Amino acid sequence: MNHLRRRPGRPVVSSGGRRLERTALVRLSSVLVCMGMAFGSGSLAVAQTPPSVSETKEANLKAYVDLLRVDLKKDKVAILTDMMALSGEEGAKFWPIYNDYDKELSKLGDERIAFIRMYAENYGSIEDQKVTQIVNGMLDVEGRRNQLKKTYFHKMSQSVSPKVAARFIQIESQIEKLVDLQIASSLPIVE
Repeated sequence: MNHLRRRPGRPVVSSGGRRLERTALVRLSSVLVCMGMAFGSGSLAVAQTPPSVSETKEANLKAYVDLLRVDLKKDKVAILTDMMALSGEEGAKFWPIYNDYDKELSKLGDERIAFIRMYAENYGSIEDQKVTQIVNGMLDVEGRRNQLKKTYFHKMSQSVSPKVAARFIQIESQIEKLVDLQIASSLPIVE
């Protein structure tokens, strides 16, 4: 039983790895459900005149972007703070590097949103050339996102420690996969 430890108010976790706690998952799941509702809803309630299709798409996309940027970032920082369990010295080194990473990740997020917007604007009448452009663009963004994680893994390894950097990559990847699943499930399949 020495390989297991219990912290007050937390589930037992093995010393060899950490996993998102139930409260962190519930918090992240609620943000993702809100994102899905905002992005996937067919119409918005407006006082007297119903919005046009393009206005609805734009409003949904704006709501999606706002939720992704504000709520998820706030919750992501809370999850990271909880799960990273950094000492004061580690935190002083980790957070400035993370902030730089997050700024670069936001730029990639802008590109990804542009491709999602392009897909939404062309859905229903999408041509082979356009769908190829969108898929290649999304795959390029995904590749650069992985390269960004690799770059910042090395920066964190050198500044803090390889174990702390690996923990960050694990948590970041779990959150990323949840967000990716929510986005993918909100988009209609290409016909």
